[in-house]
Amino acid sequence: MRALLCPASLKGVLSARDAAAALARGFGATDATALPVADGGEGTAEALQQALGGEWREVQVSDPLGRPHTARWLVLPDGLAVVEAAAAIGLPLVAPDERDPLRASSRGLGELVLVALEDGPPGLVVGLGGTATVDGGTGLFEVLTRLPVPTTALCDVLVPLAAAAPLFGPQKGASPAVVALLEERLRALDGLRPYASLAGAGAAGGLGAALASLGAELVPGAAAVLDLLRFDELLARCDLVVTGEGEVDETTLEGKAPGEIARRAAAAGVRCVVFGGRVTAEVEGAEVVALSGDPACAEVDLEELGRRLSHFPD
Repeated sequence: MRALLCPASLKGVLSARDAAAALARGFGATDATALPVADGGEGTAEALQQALGGEWREVQVSDPLGRPHTARWLVLPDGLAVVEAAAAIGLPLVAPDERDPLRASSRGLGELVLVALEDGPPGLVVGLGGTATVDGGTGLFEVLTRLPVPTTALCDVLVPLAAAAPLFGPQKGASPAVVALLEERLRALDGLRPYASLAGAGAAGGLGAALASLGAELVPGAAAVLDLLRFDELLARCDLVVTGEGEVDETTLEGKAPGEIARRAAAAGVRCVVFGGRVTAEVEGAEVVALSGDPACAEVDLEELGRRLSHFPD
């Protein structure tokens, strides 16, 4: 059996690289290829660096609560700069008891983009996903008012701006009452209204709409990353593809990498298994497997899943 192991990150638990390595250990001697993936969120720059090469750079920026921390970005061999919102204002940077999307600011992403632009790259790629923020770019606009180079925003979800708060606010610490306040705050951002209905406008707490207002092109992040990784070529040589993320829910099918992988596998007639630490939704055309749900057991869970699938391919 030839297996393609392409998990996304389990946010705050395992990187995509570590998740792929755990699955590979479980598969053992089986012909398995590890291909960590991303969709604009955490791990996007790392996946691109593995596929295309490039040089990492670091700078100190503000985290979602305004505290200094070190974030990195990637300069590809052709000079393009790749910046991840998650690297600057990612959800794992805020402890669970600190998460407050009414306070969390996207300013750190603006600071990271400004530094990445200092060398005059021919273009900019911004990964949007995995943030602690739902501010519609209010913090970003404090330091970034223009994009002087062609910019592509890789959106981890393809939802409009109105979906940013109700779909993703709760996982960022918002109660139902706070979700309503966030929705009101986003509706009040006049500069985003012409972009509010774009697919991806709601990515990263409304940063999709914010970057679109500065001239960025919003694209489906999962599809773009998979194309760069030559996923379809590898899929054509496989009997099984294994993917997954920390939580498989309705947003998995809204442009995230595991949903896009399952769609492509089904179209190619390749068996697909999607795992999640927590599972609240089915994925059409794929087998969905729930792990234990214990973050401390994630690596062991994935090794065991790899062993089961390698021993029982049918």
